[in-house]
Amino acid sequence: MLMAHPVVLRNLIEQYETLKVLQAENGGAEVRRRMDDLAYTLCVSTGTRDVDTALIAARHRLPGARPEDDSALTA
Repeated sequence: MLMAHPVVLRNLIEQYETLKVLQAENGGAEVRRRMDDLAYTLCVSTGTRDVDTALIAARHRLPGARPEDDSALTA
């Protein structure tokens, strides 16, 4: 599996979290579509099937992640 560069993963995480806040405030269709696109990209980039697991996996691959940080990941 190809691995996304940590800078790319950090950018995807930041964009998704920003849009999550916007979604909570506004709930617009464009924000939802962009979130869906980012969720898909995160899943593909991390080899996962849902965005919550993708976010955990992406954070785990960032510099400074500790082995204990992957407690929610399963094989």
